[in-house]
Amino acid sequence: MSSKLSIVIIGAGNRGQTFCRLLMNHADVTISAVAEVRDFQRKLIADAAGIPAERQFRDYRELLELPEPVADAAVITTGDALHCEVACALAERGYQLLLEKPMAPTFAECRRIADCAATHHVSLCICHVLRYTRYTQAIKQIIDSGELGEIMNLEHFEAVVYWHQAHSYVRGNWRNEKLSSFMLLAKSCHDIDLICYWLGKKCLRVSSFGSLSHFRKEHSPRGSAPRCLDCPEEVERNCPYSACKIYLRDRAEQNEFDWPVDIITDGRDVESVRQALRDGPYGRCVYHCDNDVVDHQTVNLEFEGGVTAHFTMSAFTHRNGLRQTRICGTRGELIGDGETLTVHRFLDDSVRTIQANPAGSVDINDGHGGGDYGLVEHWISSLRDGSSMLTGAEQTLDSHRIVFAAEESRRTRKTVELESFEK
Repeated sequence: MSSKLSIVIIGAGNRGQTFCRLLMNHADVTISAVAEVRDFQRKLIADAAGIPAERQFRDYRELLELPEPVADAAVITTGDALHCEVACALAERGYQLLLEKPMAPTFAECRRIADCAATHHVSLCICHVLRYTRYTQAIKQIIDSGELGEIMNLEHFEAVVYWHQAHSYVRGNWRNEKLSSFMLLAKSCHDIDLICYWLGKKCLRVSSFGSLSHFRKEHSPRGSAPRCLDCPEEVERNCPYSACKIYLRDRAEQNEFDWPVDIITDGRDVESVRQALRDGPYGRCVYHCDNDVVDHQTVNLEFEGGVTAHFTMSAFTHRNGLRQTRICGTRGELIGDGETLTVHRFLDDSVRTIQANPAGSVDINDGHGGGDYGLVEHWISSLRDGSSMLTGAEQTLDSHRIVFAAEESRRTRKTVELESFEK
């Protein structure tokens, strides 16, 4: 590997652009190529990183046709369905890999990616970015210190936020399993991974319940239209999920054109947003979409030693992406709200408060509470010195196995034994 680390970005959407910005902060890193089928998004990264025209590709396969690799490593931020194909092809050419989560839509593909990376002796880092936040690390340090005693059970809650659910999982790219993957994998594999990381124990069995209950045609308001722009004002103004509210009134008309508005249109003006709502998928009524992923789900986990954990994901929250956690041990209890940790010690009934993240720093618009930044820093260091990664193939396969098992449990209404699942 040369003194200046060269990286190619495969997939120039929101996540590809995020990693591009973070990587460009390093003087010893260069973005040497980009592959993206959409001209506008490809040009954004190419212009930002100064990538020459001959290294701007519409298809990642054009990279494979070159006699030599154009970079030391690759960031893969394509759609989930392409992860296995792209990751394996680049591993065969010797690229070190940073792969967006989830690894792939099936567990068989996840294992294939891990096996391919191992066979070709390339490193594989998965973007479970929440492991890299100060908040996550503070919880891990408290658990490992023994201050809480032996951990007996853990409860974790993910607030997806009502408008985020409508944007990404009802109208957006992750709304339909055939187009992406099921909800627990697409959104909440982060959270199952956190539980595994914090507890540091082997999961033995899992059960899960959940469904798509609200965002269905039969719940559409009387008189509503298939598109929000066509909805009668008295109906549209009374709908919290209205595209006019989310994209126009709450954002574009306030001169805010970043995420999620920049997902629905390349333009940065009110009329461009209005046009996108008139013609594109994000202007549809949430009760008249082709979505099929769940809008709420719970997962029950039993780990070795009798430790239990419970996870809940809900679309019906206002918490702006914050996660809440309660960890109960034999000597104390920890409660976290995504920003602040409170530790209660049983021995002396003392209470200790830790500000793990400054207020507002864990907003979903702000790099996963510093996790994106932490991941990139850790990945670059590991490429330089060969150090191990917090989110390598082994760790991710373990937590992904639980996610796939939980979804099987939800569908079959049976408890799934991890020992025999997908062996």
